[in-house]
Amino acid sequence: MEIERTRIDIDHCAKTYADGTRGLQPTSLVVEPGEVLALLGPSGCGKTTLLRLIAGLESPDAGSRIRFGDTDVTQLPIEQRNVGMVFQHYALFPQMSVQANIGYGLRIRGTPEAERQRVVGELIDLVRLNGLEKKRPNELSGGQRQRVALARAVAARPRVLLLDEPLTALDAKLKESLRDELAELLRRLHITAVHVTHDQQEALAIADRLAVMRAGRIVQVGDGESLYRTPAHHFVASFLGRVNRLGASAGGMVELGGMALHCPAARATVLVRPEDIQIGPSGPDWGSARVRRRNFLGDRVQLTLDVQGQGALLADVDRDHPAREGETVGIRIAPAHLMPMMEDETP
Repeated sequence: MEIERTRIDIDHCAKTYADGTRGLQPTSLVVEPGEVLALLGPSGCGKTTLLRLIAGLESPDAGSRIRFGDTDVTQLPIEQRNVGMVFQHYALFPQMSVQANIGYGLRIRGTPEAERQRVVGELIDLVRLNGLEKKRPNELSGGQRQRVALARAVAARPRVLLLDEPLTALDAKLKESLRDELAELLRRLHITAVHVTHDQQEALAIADRLAVMRAGRIVQVGDGESLYRTPAHHFVASFLGRVNRLGASAGGMVELGGMALHCPAARATVLVRPEDIQIGPSGPDWGSARVRRRNFLGDRVQLTLDVQGQGALLADVDRDHPAREGETVGIRIAPAHLMPMMEDETP
């Protein structure tokens, strides 16, 4: 099934509500044709507002522009934008079969029955629902219902697919398995998609790029690995994973348990992730730390360390690491793993 790959251009798009509340600050963003882009951030950051503006469910402020390819859709209502949407609870019709749910949009558009059956059949093959065509939603697993919702959303060949927190209502175990399945399905569809979520792992697993949002603004855009390893903002670093905050001297030196590390850039605030802290035997090339607490987390051990010059730091080590509470251990950090931050970037 061929689906058009559409570029989305968002140009100085903003939203102010009737009471004066700014739901979205002026925002510019490009979603490339066939790309899956995640809008990631905490509740109230503006990600759902931006998704609704793309869909045509909200009207933007004057001066905003939204384009799908060469078409300016800024003033078009949702029914004229040709978008597909997948919601948190999938919104399937409980009385309809799988094939009727998938073909519903085609039927109300007046698509001839033969064409409708052909498209529905292609989609059932694509999302691996063969043999379930006559089943109703309450007879399906969570993953199967998700596949029906996706197939229904793309049946009419939308230019853009919008996903509004599609995994939020699921328990942690099911969410993890469906997250990977959703990522695979989106790759197979080759459709331009915008995916709203507050779940960092979900965004990293599914999206080609992430736009991290805070207080109505996009803070940083990039692929997941780049944002995780080289965040440009303290908020991005802390939202995408756990970080330790280290104090540095004016010359960019970081004191670490009796040894000094040179920070790649002279900053008063330096961040480091727990997995980038090495713990080993004390030695001449190591600082010194005392293990305050040891937490076994199954796949790893998390150590809480008291470190001279820095206070408490978290370090992730192998689950068989021998360090125990009350012991003194060696500590070191490769300078390349230090993430310098400007003071005004700290929330």
